[in-house]
Amino acid sequence: MFRHRSENLKSIYALLFLNIAFFVLQYQDAGKFARLFAFDWHRVAGGELWRAFTYQFMQAGHVGLITIPPVVTLFLNLILLTLMGMSVEEEWGTSHFLTFYFISTLTTAGAAAWLGTPLLGSFFINFTLLFVYASINSEQRFYLLVIPIRVTYLAWLALAALIVGVFFGGDANLAVLIGAGAGNAYYLSQRVRAALVKPPGYKEPATEDAIVSVITRNMARVSAMKKALGSGVQTDIDRLIGLSEKEIVAGVNICGPRDFKPEHPDRYCVRCEGFAECSARHLRLNRPARVEVAAEIVPET
Repeated sequence: MFRHRSENLKSIYALLFLNIAFFVLQYQDAGKFARLFAFDWHRVAGGELWRAFTYQFMQAGHVGLITIPPVVTLFLNLILLTLMGMSVEEEWGTSHFLTFYFISTLTTAGAAAWLGTPLLGSFFINFTLLFVYASINSEQRFYLLVIPIRVTYLAWLALAALIVGVFFGGDANLAVLIGAGAGNAYYLSQRVRAALVKPPGYKEPATEDAIVSVITRNMARVSAMKKALGSGVQTDIDRLIGLSEKEIVAGVNICGPRDFKPEHPDRYCVRCEGFAECSARHLRLNRPARVEVAAEIVPET
């Protein structure tokens, strides 16, 4: 929705690593490292700036009055971060995802500083990321044991728990709610911008008949490509490259060369907007080498 071309850096892997690394430290001495990495405004003002980020990588081990072993919270957080974080980053692109992440994290820390309350726990994953993921994938269902539940219901339950915590819990709940609100405000602002500002080369979604027509044309192009590469006729290959380049859609994030499988039964490639660009690249990479044949000069007798 907001992604720029070639933005596939997978920052989620870095966040997964940090959660695991901080848990290893926490496992050695929970009290020591909680004091070292928890958010405390007075310590941050004293120069310990890392606390504005590291508070969320510590496993708090409790939800309200319910105590949960840190290893269980780590396991759940890793699953949620993998499922939801990768999906949101793939939808947005890395720069938008990291901007969203820092806005939520720093706003939560700023609100906690204003309220004078400490922070410790993975609030970004459990609330901000969940809310945005539910907005993007409203029909997605998770299974709690064997019970299917829509992710939107989980998001509403999480929001209700957060609001109850604001009135009956500590000020940390209010800071988390403000941070989640800032993250969702960024999401909504970008969604509105994406709807109002069309990127270069943007085309309205095709109708079903148009999609069938595109698939049929692209399958015919695949046959022509196979024939041209098989015969090695350079003029035919150049002609197909030229046709493909004229149909390239700007801003499409294409797959790597090894993932270009236009004859696969799922028809994914031939219906993709990046088909023309992938086709031109495939032709260049697989064209036979040019063979220069020198004319034999026969001496006069």
